[in-house]
Amino acid sequence: MTVGLGVSIGTVNTVCAVAQGSGGRHGPGHRSAVRRPGGPPATWRTTLTFDSTGTARVGRIPKHGRAITDFADLTERSAPTARVGHRALSPADLVATVAASVLEDVLGAPPAPDHGITVTHPVGYPVHRMVELREALDAVGLQQAALAAEPVAATAWLEEACGPLLPGLALVYDLGGSGLRVTLVRVGAGCPSDPVVGESLRSTDFGGRAFGAYMARSANWRSADTPHVATDAVITELRTAHVRKSLEVVYRCLRVADVTMADVDRVLVIGGAARPPEVAAVLASALARPVIVAPDPERTVAEGAAILARRAAEAELGTAGHRRGRWTLGQIRLATPGIGGRGRRLSRAAVTAALVGAGALFGATAVAGDAASVAAVTPEACMVHLYR
Repeated sequence: MTVGLGVSIGTVNTVCAVAQGSGGRHGPGHRSAVRRPGGPPATWRTTLTFDSTGTARVGRIPKHGRAITDFADLTERSAPTARVGHRALSPADLVATVAASVLEDVLGAPPAPDHGITVTHPVGYPVHRMVELREALDAVGLQQAALAAEPVAATAWLEEACGPLLPGLALVYDLGGSGLRVTLVRVGAGCPSDPVVGESLRSTDFGGRAFGAYMARSANWRSADTPHVATDAVITELRTAHVRKSLEVVYRCLRVADVTMADVDRVLVIGGAARPPEVAAVLASALARPVIVAPDPERTVAEGAAILARRAAEAELGTAGHRRGRWTLGQIRLATPGIGGRGRRLSRAAVTAALVGAGALFGATAVAGDAASVAAVTPEACMVHLYR
């Protein structure tokens, strides 16, 4: 059985997902079984501590001593380093240590050479950062791990859950704990190797931490008379305003790419801070496009990475019934897996037809500006806010 493992290392949380494929030909000593087959992805806090022997521990907040945090984005100037024994660890080394540790925790042993592994990273890394990360992964024994940009991995999940997708343009709205990142990604067949259109934009003015600070600055969000009901209503109102303000980043991303929302076929919402339903509802109302969000959007990137890893493993072992070439990582490990290509833009009606053809069941539609209508997509992997 082929196994794909995806690791998404965010500023706040790290998620590891497993995607198992079909059985196939394996040599002696083959080991593909995982300790938690078919279970939900495991999640850790993105923190590192080292004991007296130099052994790394992921996700712990010690009572005494210091946990290393905020190292996941290698482009951050304030990214910390660490010294373990006589060895200095760069931020890339810390990321690779997290990846190796969580994979071993999930598998119960170090990954086998025939395991498909994809480790994601923020989009837009320069070449020297990719080289640093590649060398760090090799140093911890993850030579077979491929690298994928986070929004590209997310669209792999979209293809698996709601596809097959016709050629078009997806806007990936990634609302995480530390910030918001908006990226335009080409999806569907016949794509260039780099599917990102224009420039991926990031803002720390939005996200889990920013919303917490925004609430702290807002007066009278608690009610002494009805603390629970009133508080929930006010928090929803504040979050709605917060998400609506984040549309500035969306429109700026569109301007940089020299496109408009008329060129965008779907919006994919990901990130741990995107769980509240008002996030997708505001985007659907303001952008008037199908908005797709997984039941737990924090897992989308890791699940997409696991899908990419499984497909690469199937292609290498020759066990896949059919190969989807645009998703195959092959031997190109420093490049972002290609899914791009400039195809004809789909109309909203065509998007609807494609989703229905894939088994989507839409219970209702709404006119732009009304409250969003939600319908489950078959298989029950995502929710779609659909507007005529």
